[in-house]
Amino acid sequence: MKIHRPGERRVFLAPIALLAAVLLAAVLLGAAAQAAPPAHILVRGARIFPESLTSAADGTVIIGSIMQQAIFRAPPGTDQAGAWIASGTAGLRNVFGVFADDRSNTLWACSNTFDPTGARAWWRAWWPAPATLYAFDLKTGAHKAHFDFPSRGGFCNDIAVARDGTIYATDTNNMQVVRLRKGAAELEIWAGNGAFGPPGGLVDGIAILGRRVLVGTLASSKLFSVPILSDGSAGRIVEVRLDRPLARPDGIRSFGGDSLLIAEGGSGGRLSRVTLRGDSGTLTVLKAGFPDGPVSVTVVGTTAYLLEGQLGSLMRPTPVPDAMLRPFRATAVEVGQP
Repeated sequence: MKIHRPGERRVFLAPIALLAAVLLAAVLLGAAAQAAPPAHILVRGARIFPESLTSAADGTVIIGSIMQQAIFRAPPGTDQAGAWIASGTAGLRNVFGVFADDRSNTLWACSNTFDPTGARAWWRAWWPAPATLYAFDLKTGAHKAHFDFPSRGGFCNDIAVARDGTIYATDTNNMQVVRLRKGAAELEIWAGNGAFGPPGGLVDGIAILGRRVLVGTLASSKLFSVPILSDGSAGRIVEVRLDRPLARPDGIRSFGGDSLLIAEGGSGGRLSRVTLRGDSGTLTVLKAGFPDGPVSVTVVGTTAYLLEGQLGSLMRPTPVPDAMLRPFRATAVEVGQP
């Protein structure tokens, strides 16, 4: 019978303990590396010209395409978005705003007839195709419903969803906000009537903080606050007083209980945070230097993804050759907890 002395046992266990510690560290490092968000999300395809992106609770990122007239999807943690909802699905046309609503398992999407050259303007005045708000299944992409905008010449640009299930969307051309009450069959005009400024100001981004709707104007570079009254109607619209001017604010997303993240297309392109105190706000630049034109932002965990649309190239009178376009992508910016 062999006798194991205490000293021998310690010598035998030490390498095992060391090996276990090394293996545990490797597992933890591997898990951390696996959980790290991708630095960019590339949208696969040519001439995508994206205008908006959104994210679901599981980390799925969804991107709308103007010129492909389709919706793209990046599964959680992946760095590429592939085609998901095809052009023409239930009449889907040029896609602008997209918004994921996990509570109702719905992806909301803005669809318009859009020609960047303006060549169709002569006949659209006689036979305008209505702007349309689409609802798709957030998990499968199946078409659920769609709703035409109530005003002639409307343009569906972006979307926000309130806790009670009311959908709010911006009508860029008519400088107003429309809404769809939960269970309603039609959109209705909710706010506007000149309060967001004259035509041409381009009502665009929209977000909800508590009991108010925040609306940005792209051309006039302003931010407005609209209270949601107890009966659901719009209160008095006021311009938010900021500590510095906005530079062509496009996509807006709520961030915590008192802040917004804003994709600013001007001043070289930047992602900014505005912290609100009543009808005043303080702007902080989180990251600057996005020359391809920020159009939208979404948050996954503690990471924001800022989408650049290259819309300046799209709007040129002569089409820009594919070789001159850069890959269409969203860039990660660490923003932490609200």
